[in-house]
Amino acid sequence: MPTANILNLFDQTISYGTLTIDQGRITRIDLLGPERIGEPYILPGFIDAHVHVESSLLTPPQFARLAVVHGTVATVSDPHEIGNVLGVAGVEYMLREAARVPFKFMFGAPSCVPATPFETAGATISVDDVRYLLGLDEIGYLAEMMNFPGVLHEDPDVMAKIALAKAYNKPVDGHAPGLTGDDAQRYIDAGISTDHECFTYEEGLDKARRGMHILIREGSAARNFDALIALLAEFPEQIMFCSDDKHPDTLAEGHINQLVLRALAKGHTLWNVLRAACLNPVLHYRLPVGLLREGEPADYIIVDNLQTFAIQQTVINGESVAENGTSNIADLRSEHVNQFNCEPKSVDDFAVRAQASPVIRVIEALDGQLITNELLLEPKVENGQLVSDPERDILKLVVVNRYENVPPSVAFIKNFGLKHGAIASSVGHDSHNITAVGCDDESICQAINLVIEAKGGLSAVAGTQPHEHDQDVMSRREFLHLTTRPETQLLPLPVAGLMTDTDGYEVAAQYTKLDQFAKKELGSTLAAPFMTLSFMALLVIPALKLSDKGLFDGKRFSFVPLQIVK
Repeated sequence: MPTANILNLFDQTISYGTLTIDQGRITRIDLLGPERIGEPYILPGFIDAHVHVESSLLTPPQFARLAVVHGTVATVSDPHEIGNVLGVAGVEYMLREAARVPFKFMFGAPSCVPATPFETAGATISVDDVRYLLGLDEIGYLAEMMNFPGVLHEDPDVMAKIALAKAYNKPVDGHAPGLTGDDAQRYIDAGISTDHECFTYEEGLDKARRGMHILIREGSAARNFDALIALLAEFPEQIMFCSDDKHPDTLAEGHINQLVLRALAKGHTLWNVLRAACLNPVLHYRLPVGLLREGEPADYIIVDNLQTFAIQQTVINGESVAENGTSNIADLRSEHVNQFNCEPKSVDDFAVRAQASPVIRVIEALDGQLITNELLLEPKVENGQLVSDPERDILKLVVVNRYENVPPSVAFIKNFGLKHGAIASSVGHDSHNITAVGCDDESICQAINLVIEAKGGLSAVAGTQPHEHDQDVMSRREFLHLTTRPETQLLPLPVAGLMTDTDGYEVAAQYTKLDQFAKKELGSTLAAPFMTLSFMALLVIPALKLSDKGLFDGKRFSFVPLQIVK
């Protein structure tokens, strides 16, 4: 029977009292008097209102082990990453794994697998599949409807999936970056109730005024907290916090608790902040999460005070799952399901012959954003081939189809900042082909083949050091041979090429080492180079991205040529 200061988020009151818990539920709340300064506080647990568990690189049990330490008791989880690799079987895998631990995962039925017809995924989730999934009690909503053009143009399959969610009385999540005005209203009128893709205050304000719930996202790559947090004061009942995509290193450091502290530091009221972090997700998604009321599940956290929010204990269904920074969730191994069918590549596979006096379309990556810009630049040409130009930070970007043996797709990208070497990843939203960026074709090939040989993972290779030798006095092949450095890094992801069941804290340490290698050894200037790389094939986010089938303009929603002949 814990005794502490108890927060009532509905009445917005704090009273000193005791909880009586029996068989995982709060059977009685005895209020003993007013708040006692110096005593700990009991409040509902934090909820990540939109996350892809797979993007943590961890299986659900490992994700839960790390999250509960930070006071998270539940997530609203879209399993479309593994859905794109393994289809319905992948979603069922996540449900089975989630059920192994005392953590409240609410999964959705993926609505867009594959995300577009302009890329190769490993599976399709059809209207009939969505009907089956929505019929499961464990599936609580229709996951993010990324195909907003399909909604606006009333694509039959898209509308059928939304209609199924309505028939099952389950919410529909949105994904419509940049959509405002009448188009946003039509999207909302179709039945879509949330959006986590707003990247400006003006966009969030427009959608909130139209009644949409705005999820303020702060993940490992996309970070919109500072742009959107002002909305909390005006729309406290419509705001939630989410991470969307969070790599293991940052998950080990913190989760929704960090957003709570940042919102309070910006002057937002305690009650509005806790509405976003604890209350609104439960009400909107009808989560089976207790909110410190009699008769409800005993899901709560105990913190030292309401300024630092240091988590002393996390309780789910009356069970202590974390205490003072230590997780009580078991370190579980999982089945290694996968689909990885491509063979190793050769350096010649990545050659691109230059056309006469070309200008090339270059993807401009933006740190902390999923959106990109399109640049038109003069390429570097050597021996009639388009090559990376590290001095100008214009690097070759490659997507390799991992489901079948076909030629890779090649483009160029700016702002990765690599000075030599390459990085590669089988986490490539949303189809999860292999994506790589690098300073020379040899390094790119090596990084990709490390991933292929492991049947999934993140890799980095040191590649060449141009300053060590004088290229003018030797052939390119001799130069590359002499300056190739042996250092490589690999984090294997044996579960669908997306996750590992290795201890989450060990994975966080491995990822940190790999991340630092990409930054300190290779020179990347991005805050999260691997997370940013994973989104460079996400065609539904404008402006310019690369799929395994070619360079794609997200505004025109069509392929465009790499080279523009003058």
